[in-house]
Amino acid sequence: MPPHPAAPVDRARTRRARLSVSGVFALHGAVTGSFATRIPWMSDHLDLSPAALGLALAFPPVGAAVAMPLAGRIMHRYGARAAVRALLALWCAALALPALAPSLVTLCALLVALGATAGMADVAMNAQGVDVERQHGRSIMSGLHGLWSVGAMLGSAVGVVAVHADLDARTHLAVAALVLTALVPLACRGLLDVRAEPEAEPPPHFALPPRSALLIGAVGMCAILAEFASADWSGVYLRDVTGASETVAAASTTAFNCTMAAGRLVGDLVIRRHGPVRTVRAGGCVAVLGGVLVVVAPGPALGITGFALMGIGMAVVVPLAFAAAGRSGENPSQAIAGVATVTYTTGLVAPTLIGVVGEVATLRVSFGVVTAAGVVMVLIAGVLGGPRGGTPTAGRRSGRRSGRRSAGRASQGGGHPAHGLGEHLG
Repeated sequence: MPPHPAAPVDRARTRRARLSVSGVFALHGAVTGSFATRIPWMSDHLDLSPAALGLALAFPPVGAAVAMPLAGRIMHRYGARAAVRALLALWCAALALPALAPSLVTLCALLVALGATAGMADVAMNAQGVDVERQHGRSIMSGLHGLWSVGAMLGSAVGVVAVHADLDARTHLAVAALVLTALVPLACRGLLDVRAEPEAEPPPHFALPPRSALLIGAVGMCAILAEFASADWSGVYLRDVTGASETVAAASTTAFNCTMAAGRLVGDLVIRRHGPVRTVRAGGCVAVLGGVLVVVAPGPALGITGFALMGIGMAVVVPLAFAAAGRSGENPSQAIAGVATVTYTTGLVAPTLIGVVGEVATLRVSFGVVTAAGVVMVLIAGVLGGPRGGTPTAGRRSGRRSGRRSAGRASQGGGHPAHGLGEHLG
């Protein structure tokens, strides 16, 4: 039987969509990387104590957690492409705001706004990633999150240059916001314009995550706990527990971030071959091994090795949690927003949890808790398979008959026959 005449066009459209959503993830990461490099400037400029700075930095996740449920309603009303374009532009433009704060109170308020735009853009772009993955027929979410890490590295690299040149943070972040915002329309040109069916009910402004998202969120929570604990505490751990120098302690954070980014960039190849459940279980075992090495490390070398293994092991878990939520239940948009909320909230409390446990007991005990969370993640990883088998590659075979029809309708604004925009997510 000759191929469907629309198939080559659909494949070309899907390739453009994948390229566009890759650019969206990289831009989102570049904003994060740019902002992180100017946190010390803001602290010095406002003469903040460590406690005051820590309080201020708790507000972006709060803004994100509150605003993320709104993203589904925005996508339902305006369509996927317009939602991603508008929310990503808001996130890029908001980068300029925190450096303008004249006081701690104003900084906290502006960081709430920054977090809200970040969270809504996060949900919308992950929704688009799940749509593109579904049409592409194989896993791409891990690579997209890897490109987010690459964008964050590039944004931070430019920030380091700005700091070295003694450029005022207000000027640096304003210029970065303008440049990144100007790139948004270019990055979004090829996105799929998925829309809700006309008769579909709009999602609620706020809603609890559906039951299908709870266990998926628990998997993501375990991974985020390990990720944030390692990113924020690895240097302190190596310095205070293993006696590492400041330079070696800083290198541990670099090792963790590099292995996580590399793991995400190559993760899709592993996922396509072994499926999400096996991949997460194998990665979880690697992360648990890394956690054990961290806990028992007598010196810096073994500790750095442990943190690097944790980075590799946890690299693909959060992307797969978003993808699984996008395939779950009857309302994937709520499911992905729920998973995003759980992960953001865990990221908020993880550094504090490590500090509290370390104060009450020791930092070795803190990372014992992180290692135990890795074991739990391995045990419940089966929920990432989902009711449809969970592997995009497998879905490619079963969805081939309907994929051509849905691809054409989605890209023309008609929505998926069985998956309206209200079911999407990040």
